[in-house]
Amino acid sequence: MSNNILFIDRDGTIVSEPTLDYQIDTLEKIVLEPHVITTLLNLKKLGYCLVLFTNQDGLGSNCFPFYNFYNTHNFILQIFRSQGVIFDDILICPHKPEDNCECRKPKLQLLKGWIINNLINKNNSYVIGDRLSDMKLAQNIGIQGLHYKQQFLSWIDIEKKITNQKRCFSVFRNTKETSICIKTHINNNKGLNIITTGIGFFDHMLEQIAVHSGINFDIHVLKGDLNVDEHHTVEDTALVLGKALYKVIRYNKKNNHRFGFMLPMDESISHCVLDISNRPYLVFNVQFKNSTIGNFHTEMIQHFFRTLVFSMKITLHFQATGNNDHHLCEALFKSFGQTLRQAIKHLKHDVLLSSKGIL
Repeated sequence: MSNNILFIDRDGTIVSEPTLDYQIDTLEKIVLEPHVITTLLNLKKLGYCLVLFTNQDGLGSNCFPFYNFYNTHNFILQIFRSQGVIFDDILICPHKPEDNCECRKPKLQLLKGWIINNLINKNNSYVIGDRLSDMKLAQNIGIQGLHYKQQFLSWIDIEKKITNQKRCFSVFRNTKETSICIKTHINNNKGLNIITTGIGFFDHMLEQIAVHSGINFDIHVLKGDLNVDEHHTVEDTALVLGKALYKVIRYNKKNNHRFGFMLPMDESISHCVLDISNRPYLVFNVQFKNSTIGNFHTEMIQHFFRTLVFSMKITLHFQATGNNDHHLCEALFKSFGQTLRQAIKHLKHDVLLSSKGIL
């Protein structure tokens, strides 16, 4: 079971709360909040545990019989279950505020089993609710609270907030030769790629991976030794980028897939096969006609991918042919980006992929 937990309020958060008596005790009162099912389904797929946690004032009393509550409550759960949303735990406090119980939110008695067994990853768990008591509960647990309000923080906003916080990965490396900082962000290429290695052609190739993988790159080579040659800069960039991408593929590893991709670039064609295997290995069946592309040595392309493979802990096979070395190299980087996109299966093709932005 995942340690990433969503503690979710019921009334006013996943179902609308009646304005008169605040009790959902008939089927006619059940109104789901917009986009709640699709959001919870997406977050469930990302590995979150869903814990439903609710105060139900006077449950079991004459004014709120068990039958009335469970008749509607079970119907709500059935709706969610029919769409693939199954709650991992359901916690209900039946007391009124004046009962001064220990299980009513924001107190923690009902969560005792989660807390004492250290089941909560406090860096990536949330309380989602519409009341200040929910936010106080989050504070008492020591995790972040997301105050749901349809017009201010909707379920769509909540999904974006949780996934955006989770999908950024940074790696920094500092040696005598280089100082490199790389940040990757899974966001469907809706952001700007900032790549400054000091090697123009290399920047252009790295952008192809970013565009075609759907992973934005923020790459800064703060120090290098290009006065000698490009070797250390290319090698260490591959090493840092590989570690950042390794974090990406570990982010939702249970939904990862393994695919190959064939991509043409004018007269050149590249066939790329990738395996998220934790077994680093590179097969590179590519021949360049010239020793350089501009001022960039073509031998560094294989060295870049070899270093990347061992840093990412993947198996990678390239088979490519072409007459123009620039096209051939660009086909390699593009096909790798497309293969990575398929392998981690984090995005849909809802944007037209172009580094020039004119297609």
